[in-house]
Amino acid sequence: MISGLGARAGAVLSGISSTEGRLAVTAAIALGTLAVGWLLLPKAVRAGERTASGWIERLVDERLAESTEGAIETLRDGVPSSFLLRLAVGVLQLGLFALAGVAVLTLWGRFDVVVAVSPVAENALTVGAQIVVSAVLLGGAYVVSDVIEAYVADLSADSDRITAHQEQLLTRLAQVGLLVLAGITVLGVWGVNLGGLLVGAGFLGIVLGMAARQTLGSLLAGFVLMFSRPFEIGDWVEIGSEEGFVTDITIMNTHMRNFDGEYVVVPNDLVANQAITNRSREGRLRIHMEVGIGYDDDPDEAAGIAEDVLSGIDTIANNPQPYAIPSGFGDSAILLDLRFWIDPPTPQARWRSKATAVEEIQDRFADAGISIPYPQRTVSYPPETAEADETVERVERADESVDGRPRDGSV
Repeated sequence: MISGLGARAGAVLSGISSTEGRLAVTAAIALGTLAVGWLLLPKAVRAGERTASGWIERLVDERLAESTEGAIETLRDGVPSSFLLRLAVGVLQLGLFALAGVAVLTLWGRFDVVVAVSPVAENALTVGAQIVVSAVLLGGAYVVSDVIEAYVADLSADSDRITAHQEQLLTRLAQVGLLVLAGITVLGVWGVNLGGLLVGAGFLGIVLGMAARQTLGSLLAGFVLMFSRPFEIGDWVEIGSEEGFVTDITIMNTHMRNFDGEYVVVPNDLVANQAITNRSREGRLRIHMEVGIGYDDDPDEAAGIAEDVLSGIDTIANNPQPYAIPSGFGDSAILLDLRFWIDPPTPQARWRSKATAVEEIQDRFADAGISIPYPQRTVSYPPETAEADETVERVERADESVDGRPRDGSV
């Protein structure tokens, strides 16, 4: 190909034999190359970028166009601020200068130099093309990953069904999948044997899977938690023996802060295998308390007083109304079950409502003459056991006092 091109160029330039003519043509080629390379090419590439951006905007829908606005504006900043544009201009300028060099060598009758370096030039051209394609693929994947992040964020903002955890996870999965696809394509461009690579990756995956079963279990459990959504960031939950507020949810772990201010990290496989109590999900929480009254007191009167006290506490919700019912017979008291709701459910509201209820119910019961008895125990003996103990006691006292002295002779 290069030899044929050289023959044609030599035939065209063969009529120029004088040194002055060759110098003039060389100067013209140099000036034309500089004018096209430094003035026309950047403008042409920028015009092509604008045309491509307008075509993309017409191709995608309105939502996606808004999501890609940042990426398109980045490309529109021009050659000085866009890596891809600078790369395209540089490649075109390099090709133009190479053609100009070939024309000048042909003009001066040194086309043999071009033929001698043509294999190296072809290899360099192939490698350069591979580098350019790889850079375009990776740069495009990077830009599209930003577009995906913006698009998922817009979807999450318009939908109440997508949580922050799901938004983050979907974005990362899409970005990782895109980068993996771009990486595989780049390896194919460079002629890497993907079949052998995939076989090796399969064996490596088996080995890693056997060595990191717990880690993979946590990873899979993270996906399960993403779709089942038993809790969200900020919820008050109890997972097994741990209770506190969820501060972060990752693919591998769930992060909590308990009521003592301690930072707790629970692997997701343990979260998925334990009972989860979410006290924030319903927006309110019912509290149970128990108080005992004496057997001589009126349970209905005590229940009415307790309900009146609970209705007057600010941290206790009035819808539904709190109520108190006799629930059973205790060892030393009749038990009243107090049930009320707090809205919204927070640990502070739970503790404050229970403490206030205890204090005010005790005062009101005392004013009404209703006792809250202590635990009591009555000990009794059978009649025959009591008579036997009394006889033994009289015999012992008689033995100890003979003439005012003990029977054993001691003073």
